Amino acid sequence: MPTDDQRVALVTGASRGVGWGVATALRDAGWRVYATSRRGTAPDGTVALAVDHADDAAVEAAFTNIVDGVGRLDLLVNNAWASPPGFAGFTEKFYERPVSDWDSLIGIGLRSHYVAAVAAARIMVPAGRGLIASTSSFGSRGHLHSVLYGMGKTALDKMAFDMGAELAGTGVTAVSLWLGLIRTPLLLGSGLTDFAGFPVDRAEDPEFVGRVIAALADDPALADLNGHTVVTAEYGAEHSITNNDGVTVPDSHRSAFGGGPLFPPATDNTVKG
Repeated sequence: MPTDDQRVALVTGASRGVGWGVATALRDAGWRVYATSRRGTAPDGTVALAVDHADDAAVEAAFTNIVDGVGRLDLLVNNAWASPPGFAGFTEKFYERPVSDWDSLIGIGLRSHYVAAVAAARIMVPAGRGLIASTSSFGSRGHLHSVLYGMGKTALDKMAFDMGAELAGTGVTAVSLWLGLIRTPLLLGSGLTDFAGFPVDRAEDPEFVGRVIAALADDPALADLNGHTVVTAEYGAEHSITNNDGVTVPDSHRSAFGGGPLFPPATDNTVKG
Protein backbone atom coordinates (compact mmCIF):
# COMPACT_ATOMS: atom_id res chain seq x y z
CA MET A 1 0.00 0.00 0.00
CA PRO A 2 1.22 3.54 -0.68
CA THR A 3 1.63 6.03 2.11
CA ASP A 4 -1.19 8.54 2.50
CA ASP A 5 0.66 11.12 0.43
CA GLN A 6 2.26 8.79 -2.13
CA ARG A 7 0.91 9.52 -5.57
CA VAL A 8 -0.19 6.76 -7.92
CA ALA A 9 0.52 6.53 -11.64
CA LEU A 10 -0.55 4.15 -14.38
CA VAL A 11 1.75 3.86 -17.39
CA THR A 12 0.38 1.90 -20.34
CA GLY A 13 2.58 0.00 -22.78
CA ALA A 14 5.44 -0.20 -20.28
CA SER A 15 7.17 -3.42 -21.34
CA ARG A 16 9.97 -1.57 -23.15
CA GLY A 17 11.07 1.70 -24.70
CA VAL A 18 9.36 4.90 -23.65
CA GLY A 19 6.86 3.20 -21.36
CA TRP A 20 9.59 1.30 -19.51
CA GLY A 21 11.63 4.46 -19.08
CA VAL A 22 8.68 6.54 -17.91
CA ALA A 23 7.67 3.91 -15.35
CA THR A 24 11.27 3.71 -14.13
CA ALA A 25 11.62 7.48 -13.76
CA LEU A 26 8.31 7.84 -11.93
CA ARG A 27 9.28 5.00 -9.59
CA ASP A 28 12.58 6.73 -8.88
CA ALA A 29 10.71 9.97 -8.19
CA GLY A 30 8.74 8.26 -5.43
CA TRP A 31 5.52 7.41 -7.23
CA ARG A 32 3.70 4.12 -6.81
CA VAL A 33 3.63 2.96 -10.41
CA TYR A 34 1.30 0.51 -12.10
CA ALA A 35 2.50 -0.56 -15.53
CA THR A 36 0.58 -2.41 -18.22
CA SER A 37 1.78 -4.64 -21.02
CA ARG A 38 0.35 -7.65 -22.78
CA ARG A 39 2.72 -10.01 -20.97
CA GLY A 40 2.75 -8.21 -17.64
CA THR A 41 6.38 -7.12 -18.01
CA ALA A 42 7.47 -3.98 -16.17
CA PRO A 43 10.46 -2.46 -14.36
CA ASP A 44 11.37 -3.77 -10.93
CA GLY A 45 9.70 -1.83 -8.17
CA THR A 46 6.54 -1.20 -10.16
CA VAL A 47 3.27 -3.13 -10.18
CA ALA A 48 3.01 -5.07 -13.43
CA LEU A 49 -0.45 -5.61 -14.89
CA ALA A 50 -1.02 -7.95 -17.83
CA VAL A 51 -3.45 -5.99 -20.03
CA ASP A 52 -4.35 -6.27 -23.70
CA HIS A 53 -5.40 -2.73 -24.59
CA ALA A 54 -7.54 -4.08 -27.42
CA ASP A 55 -9.82 -5.47 -24.70
CA ASP A 56 -11.89 -2.70 -23.10
CA ALA A 57 -13.00 -4.97 -20.26
CA ALA A 58 -9.39 -5.78 -19.40
CA VAL A 59 -8.53 -2.09 -19.35
CA GLU A 60 -11.48 -1.32 -17.08
CA ALA A 61 -10.43 -4.16 -14.79
CA ALA A 62 -6.95 -2.65 -14.47
CA PHE A 63 -8.38 0.65 -13.26
CA THR A 64 -10.68 -1.18 -10.86
CA ASN A 65 -7.66 -3.11 -9.57
CA ILE A 66 -5.85 0.14 -8.82
CA VAL A 67 -8.78 1.83 -7.10
CA ASP A 68 -9.58 -1.26 -5.05
CA GLY A 69 -5.93 -1.60 -4.08
CA VAL A 70 -4.86 1.94 -3.29
CA GLY A 71 -7.96 4.11 -3.61
CA ARG A 72 -6.52 6.77 -5.89
CA LEU A 73 -5.03 7.58 -9.29
CA ASP A 74 -3.08 10.79 -9.85
CA LEU A 75 -1.48 10.24 -13.25
CA LEU A 76 -2.23 8.33 -16.44
CA VAL A 77 0.50 8.08 -19.06
CA ASN A 78 -1.04 6.82 -22.30
CA ASN A 79 1.70 5.04 -24.21
CA ALA A 80 0.21 1.79 -25.50
CA TRP A 81 1.02 1.05 -29.15
CA ALA A 82 0.93 -2.01 -31.38
CA SER A 83 2.56 -2.90 -34.68
CA PRO A 84 0.38 -4.26 -37.48
CA PRO A 85 0.73 -7.98 -38.27
CA GLY A 86 3.70 -8.56 -40.54
CA PHE A 87 5.01 -5.10 -39.83
CA ALA A 88 8.74 -4.72 -40.45
CA GLY A 89 9.20 -0.99 -40.35
CA PHE A 90 7.65 2.02 -42.06
CA THR A 91 9.04 1.15 -45.49
CA GLU A 92 5.87 0.86 -47.60
CA LYS A 93 3.42 3.50 -48.73
CA PHE A 94 -0.15 3.45 -47.44
CA TYR A 95 -1.51 1.95 -50.67
CA GLU A 96 1.00 -0.88 -50.46
CA ARG A 97 -0.14 -1.90 -46.98
CA PRO A 98 -3.34 -3.74 -45.96
CA VAL A 99 -6.18 -1.58 -44.72
CA SER A 100 -6.20 -3.72 -41.56
CA ASP A 101 -3.14 -1.73 -40.40
CA TRP A 102 -5.82 0.64 -39.10
CA ASP A 103 -6.78 -1.88 -36.41
CA SER A 104 -3.36 -1.64 -34.76
CA LEU A 105 -2.20 1.90 -35.46
CA ILE A 106 -5.56 3.52 -34.77
CA GLY A 107 -7.36 0.84 -32.76
CA ILE A 108 -4.51 0.53 -30.24
CA GLY A 109 -2.41 3.61 -30.92
CA LEU A 110 -5.39 5.94 -30.59
CA ARG A 111 -8.56 4.23 -29.37
CA SER A 112 -6.89 2.59 -26.38
CA HIS A 113 -5.70 6.02 -25.23
CA TYR A 114 -9.26 7.30 -25.29
CA VAL A 115 -10.58 4.28 -23.41
CA ALA A 116 -7.94 4.65 -20.70
CA ALA A 117 -8.49 8.41 -20.47
CA VAL A 118 -12.22 7.90 -19.91
CA ALA A 119 -11.54 5.42 -17.12
CA ALA A 120 -8.93 7.70 -15.55
CA ALA A 121 -11.15 10.79 -15.68
CA ARG A 122 -13.94 8.92 -13.91
CA ILE A 123 -11.54 8.45 -11.00
CA MET A 124 -9.73 11.78 -11.13
CA VAL A 125 -12.60 14.23 -11.60
CA PRO A 126 -14.44 13.26 -8.38
CA ALA A 127 -11.09 13.52 -6.54
CA GLY A 128 -10.46 16.96 -8.02
CA ARG A 129 -6.92 16.22 -9.20
CA GLY A 130 -4.94 14.36 -11.82
CA LEU A 131 -2.95 14.48 -15.04
CA ILE A 132 -3.67 12.58 -18.26
CA ALA A 133 -0.63 12.65 -20.55
CA SER A 134 -0.59 10.98 -23.97
CA THR A 135 2.63 10.37 -25.89
CA SER A 136 2.41 11.91 -29.34
CA SER A 137 5.14 13.09 -31.69
CA PHE A 138 6.23 15.58 -34.32
CA GLY A 139 4.51 13.24 -36.77
CA SER A 140 1.50 15.38 -35.94
CA ARG A 141 3.20 18.34 -37.64
CA GLY A 142 4.84 16.75 -40.69
CA HIS A 143 4.98 13.42 -42.45
CA LEU A 144 6.69 10.84 -40.24
CA HIS A 145 6.72 7.06 -40.68
CA SER A 146 3.31 6.56 -42.31
CA VAL A 147 -0.11 8.02 -43.02
CA LEU A 148 -1.79 6.12 -40.19
CA TYR A 149 1.00 6.99 -37.76
CA GLY A 150 0.51 10.70 -38.44
CA MET A 151 -3.27 10.42 -38.28
CA GLY A 152 -3.12 8.74 -34.89
CA LYS A 153 -0.68 11.26 -33.40
CA THR A 154 -2.62 14.27 -34.66
CA ALA A 155 -5.80 12.79 -33.20
CA LEU A 156 -4.08 12.40 -29.82
CA ASP A 157 -3.26 16.10 -29.83
CA LYS A 158 -6.85 17.03 -30.67
CA MET A 159 -8.08 14.57 -28.04
CA ALA A 160 -6.00 16.28 -25.35
CA PHE A 161 -7.16 19.70 -26.51
CA ASP A 162 -10.86 18.83 -26.40
CA MET A 163 -10.53 16.87 -23.15
CA GLY A 164 -8.84 19.92 -21.69
CA ALA A 165 -11.87 22.02 -22.61
CA GLU A 166 -14.22 19.60 -20.86
CA LEU A 167 -11.91 19.13 -17.85
CA ALA A 168 -11.54 22.87 -17.23
CA GLY A 169 -12.24 23.69 -13.60
CA THR A 170 -12.15 20.08 -12.41
CA GLY A 171 -8.54 20.02 -11.19
CA VAL A 172 -7.67 17.45 -13.87
CA THR A 173 -5.33 18.33 -16.73
CA ALA A 174 -4.94 16.69 -20.15
CA VAL A 175 -1.85 17.17 -22.33
CA SER A 176 -0.22 15.53 -25.30
CA LEU A 177 3.55 15.19 -25.46
CA TRP A 178 5.67 15.59 -28.56
CA LEU A 179 8.64 13.29 -28.05
CA GLY A 180 11.73 13.48 -30.19
CA LEU A 181 14.05 10.68 -31.23
CA ILE A 182 14.27 8.18 -28.35
CA ARG A 183 17.48 6.46 -27.29
CA THR A 184 15.97 3.00 -26.97
CA PRO A 185 18.24 -0.02 -26.41
CA LEU A 186 17.50 -1.03 -30.00
CA LEU A 187 18.68 2.32 -31.36
CA LEU A 188 21.74 2.43 -29.12
CA GLY A 189 22.64 -1.12 -30.09
CA SER A 190 22.44 -0.30 -33.79
CA GLY A 191 25.71 1.62 -33.75
CA LEU A 192 24.12 4.56 -35.58
CA THR A 193 25.38 8.00 -34.70
CA ASP A 194 22.42 9.75 -36.31
CA PHE A 195 18.95 8.69 -37.33
CA ALA A 196 16.96 10.53 -40.02
CA GLY A 197 19.37 13.43 -39.60
CA PHE A 198 19.05 13.66 -35.82
CA PRO A 199 22.16 12.94 -33.69
CA VAL A 200 21.63 9.96 -31.41
CA ASP A 201 23.75 11.48 -28.64
CA ARG A 202 21.32 14.45 -28.47
CA ALA A 203 18.17 12.29 -28.50
CA GLU A 204 15.94 11.62 -25.48
CA ASP A 205 16.54 8.80 -23.03
CA PRO A 206 13.24 7.04 -22.22
CA GLU A 207 13.74 8.00 -18.56
CA PHE A 208 14.10 11.64 -19.62
CA VAL A 209 10.50 11.55 -20.83
CA GLY A 210 9.47 10.18 -17.43
CA ARG A 211 11.31 12.96 -15.62
CA VAL A 212 9.53 15.52 -17.78
CA ILE A 213 6.17 13.98 -16.91
CA ALA A 214 7.04 13.94 -13.19
CA ALA A 215 7.99 17.62 -13.41
CA LEU A 216 4.74 18.41 -15.23
CA ALA A 217 2.75 16.73 -12.47
CA ASP A 218 4.52 18.97 -9.93
CA ASP A 219 4.35 22.15 -12.00
CA PRO A 220 2.42 24.92 -10.20
CA ALA A 221 1.41 26.20 -13.64
CA LEU A 222 0.11 22.82 -14.84
CA ALA A 223 -3.47 24.06 -15.18
CA ASP A 224 -2.26 26.63 -17.73
CA LEU A 225 -1.14 23.74 -19.94
CA ASN A 226 -4.54 22.04 -19.93
CA GLY A 227 -5.32 20.95 -23.49
CA HIS A 228 -1.86 21.86 -24.76
CA THR A 229 0.75 19.94 -26.69
CA VAL A 230 4.08 19.99 -24.80
CA VAL A 231 7.43 19.42 -26.53
CA THR A 232 9.31 17.25 -24.05
CA ALA A 233 12.79 18.44 -25.06
CA GLU A 234 11.78 22.08 -24.69
CA TYR A 235 10.05 21.56 -21.36
CA GLY A 236 13.13 19.68 -20.18
CA ALA A 237 15.41 22.55 -21.20
CA GLU A 238 13.18 25.09 -19.46
CA HIS A 239 13.22 23.06 -16.23
CA SER A 240 16.86 21.84 -16.24
CA ILE A 241 15.90 18.20 -16.88
CA THR A 242 18.67 16.11 -18.42
CA ASN A 243 19.30 12.71 -19.91
CA ASN A 244 20.61 9.86 -17.79
CA ASP A 245 24.14 11.24 -17.97
CA GLY A 246 23.05 14.21 -15.88
CA VAL A 247 24.44 16.63 -18.47
CA THR A 248 22.79 16.32 -21.88
CA VAL A 249 19.64 18.30 -22.57
CA PRO A 250 18.03 16.67 -25.61
CA ASP A 251 17.42 18.67 -28.76
CA SER A 252 13.96 19.77 -29.81
CA HIS A 253 12.93 18.78 -33.34
CA ARG A 254 10.60 21.76 -33.66
CA SER A 255 12.49 23.52 -36.44
CA ALA A 256 12.88 20.34 -38.48
CA PHE A 257 9.11 19.98 -38.61
CA GLY A 258 8.39 23.58 -39.50
CA GLY A 259 6.77 25.18 -36.51
CA GLY A 260 5.22 25.15 -33.09
CA PRO A 261 2.65 23.01 -31.35
CA LEU A 262 -0.54 22.19 -33.21
CA PHE A 263 -2.72 22.64 -30.14
CA PRO A 264 -3.97 24.97 -28.92
CA PRO A 265 -4.71 26.26 -32.42
CA ALA A 266 -3.27 29.65 -33.33
CA THR A 267 -5.74 32.53 -33.34
CA ASP A 268 -5.50 36.21 -34.20
CA ASN A 269 -4.34 36.78 -30.63
CA THR A 270 -1.51 34.23 -30.69
CA VAL A 271 1.80 34.15 -32.46
CA LYS A 272 2.34 31.19 -34.74
CA GLY A 273 5.57 29.28 -34.00
